Amino acid sequence: MDSKTNGWLNGFIGMLIFSGSLPATRVAVMDFDPMFLTAARAGIAGVIALVVLVAFRVQRPSRTDANSFLIAAIGVVIGFPLLTALALQHVTAAHSIIYIALLPLVTALFGVLRGGERPRLAFWFFSALGSALVIGFVLHDGIESASIGDLYMFAAIIVCGMGYAEGAILSRKHGGWQVICWALVFSLPLMLILAYALKPDTYSNIGQPAWLGLAYVSLFSMFIGFIFWYRGLAQGGIGAVGQLQLLQPFFGLLLAALILNESVSLAMIGTSILVVLCVFAAKRTAG
Repeated sequence: MDSKTNGWLNGFIGMLIFSGSLPATRVAVMDFDPMFLTAARAGIAGVIALVVLVAFRVQRPSRTDANSFLIAAIGVVIGFPLLTALALQHVTAAHSIIYIALLPLVTALFGVLRGGERPRLAFWFFSALGSALVIGFVLHDGIESASIGDLYMFAAIIVCGMGYAEGAILSRKHGGWQVICWALVFSLPLMLILAYALKPDTYSNIGQPAWLGLAYVSLFSMFIGFIFWYRGLAQGGIGAVGQLQLLQPFFGLLLAALILNESVSLAMIGTSILVVLCVFAAKRTAG
């Protein structure tokens, strides 16, 4: 397979892993404080990343890349996990998943601003159409009035798109798994301090689902998923591969239905087919 095809394959695997992030976070914040959850998931993933970097004797990145690693860490290690955890105290997982449809557009915009990419006009059309289809689906399916949770989710999408684009740029130089490892290690001292300071007074009232949610977001959402995602963005293009996230709301809603007993409608199936067509068209017109 050529580089772009590998990019789409890696991106698809990363997207599937990320699809479980919001349902798992929703379960975890039922018993864990959002601030502690954010620090704990980054701390756990950071320790794993440190072990991997030492085991493979990965050379440290140069100081010239320090600002880029800081931007990536703020976006995907701290910002998105914290803001979504705060949002999910106010809205359901299904409600929050609507905002994931905006990620491809935001990521592509940061790809233009930071990565120098220049997708064709047709790409922007299909990207916007795919986002509109997902938003229209959720609005048609029913959505509660706006709340502070919506503001948190909107901010989360902005910082996440920034972190995705910056990580993809770094991945061209350092490799996908090395970038998320260094971003996690960069944040590790602060996250460990915060996790200790914010730890619950007792763990006796923490249920097994919350522990499983913490385990998923720490190992898969915070570490393994990014190995595939950053590699995919670097290989296939930030704007192009980022379109795969138009599919994430539907996988996320399916998981929310299985885990949180939320319903899956026929409209979801029909809309997902149309979104797949938009993703395919965006891939063909990305340039």
